[in-house]
Order: sequence, then structure tokens, then C-alpha cells
Amino acid sequence: MATASSIEWTEATWNPVAGCTVISPGCTNCYAMRMARRLEAMGQQKYAGTTRMSGGRPKWNGVVRLDEDSLKLPATWRTGRMIFVNSMSDLFHDQVPLEFVRRVFEAMTATPQHTYQILTKRAERLEELAPELDWPNNVWMGVSVESADYLHRIGPLRRTKAAIKFLSLEPLLGPLDAMNLEMIDWVIAGGESGPGARLVDPNWIRSIRDQCKSAKVAFHFKQWGGVNKKKAGRLLDGETWSEFPRKPLESRAA
Repeated sequence: MATASSIEWTEATWNPVAGCTVISPGCTNCYAMRMARRLEAMGQQKYAGTTRMSGGRPKWNGVVRLDEDSLKLPATWRTGRMIFVNSMSDLFHDQVPLEFVRRVFEAMTATPQHTYQILTKRAERLEELAPELDWPNNVWMGVSVESADYLHRIGPLRRTKAAIKFLSLEPLLGPLDAMNLEMIDWVIAGGESGPGARLVDPNWIRSIRDQCKSAKVAFHFKQWGGVNKKKAGRLLDGETWSEFPRKPLESRAA
């Protein structure tokens, strides 16, 4: 199923994979776990049995499900849009076979009217599979980095042939004061939202903004977060930061 998205940096979501596994602290309050439980209650079998209750909250239980039918969806959308791939999972999860990842890439290649944004926390598997994939210009690849402990995820991203490489620094759980932004085209930063949200220090965001400005990298500040993210807003020092990377030239095709 593909749906319109309220995420500030995309227009729609497309989920060829359902279900995931907690891998690092950034996953603790993942909204997708709550959403999967809700979708299962609404009768969507795709998400049935992908979570368990723990401490009164839904958590991923390691069940990962491939949605063959969803691979046909992008071709039915005539008007081009920006699409977040697998907002409810991770395309580079160990349980997603290379052959299925290839089929997802084939679906994206066949629909150049769209721009696809893929995000993973599994940077090592991304690097392992990347040479086996064809990277069209309309696929943007990103990794999540929630704290300095996970800066190592950037290296594998840098070594892919993705035309646009980006970082999602959310939920931001600590300072990132000395990032290497070489070959990075776009940085998204934001605080955590929803139940149990951990607070973000404004100086962490300011540091990221300043590093992006210095490196001439597009910067997008998504939100302050908190339990009521709409009330907290997304102004940083009185300004809204909604930059996007420049689309690659055809000459950058892999």
C-alpha cells in the first residue's frame, strides 16, 4: 500500500516490506511499531504478527514480510512524486533477500517520474549489497545516525553509487559536532516525537546546521519533537530550514 505522507521531507510512502527488528537506541520509540499494531487491528494482514506488546507498548518481534503486490504500485502513479521507501521497515534488513531488493530497485528504475528516498540503519548490509544493484538517478540513499556512536554508518553510504546520499539525524539523541560530510548531499535533523520522546538540545541542531552551511550541504530541520510535535514546531532561531539537494545530472548515473 502506498499513501500520502505527512513527513515534511517526502510526499508519499511505499512499503514493499513490513516488519523489522530493533537494532539501536534510535529504534526505541519508533512510530512504525505503533502504526503496525494499529494497521493490524484495522485488518491489514500485511502487518499481522509483526509486533508484540512489551511494557504496554508494541515492539517489533523480528517478523519481516515481503509484499510482492506492492511492487506494481509505483507504475500506477502517473504524476511524479517524492516517495519514502519502507517507512514501516528497512529494505536492507537481513531477512530481505538480495533478489527482492533487486526487484524493488527494478520497480524504481522503471518509474523515472518518481524520486525515491531509501533510509537504512543497516549500513553494513547496504555496503554488502550495493555492488549487486543498479543505481538509477532517481534513487536517493540515506542512513540514520542518532548519535556519535553511529557515525560509522556514514562510511558505507559514501561508498555506494547512489546519485544522492543523505543522512537522517533523527531522533537525534546526542551531539554530532565533528561529522565528515564529504560526498553527502543532504542532511535531515530532528528531535524525537510521540510517547516517551527524549528531548533534543537546541545546540545539537545548531551545530549540525552550521556544519552543513560550512560544507555546502542541504539542511532540513524536521521538528523539535516531543509529545506534541505540532506545538513545538520546527523553527530554528526564528527560521524554517527546508532545503533539498539538487537533483543529479544524467552524467552522474551509475
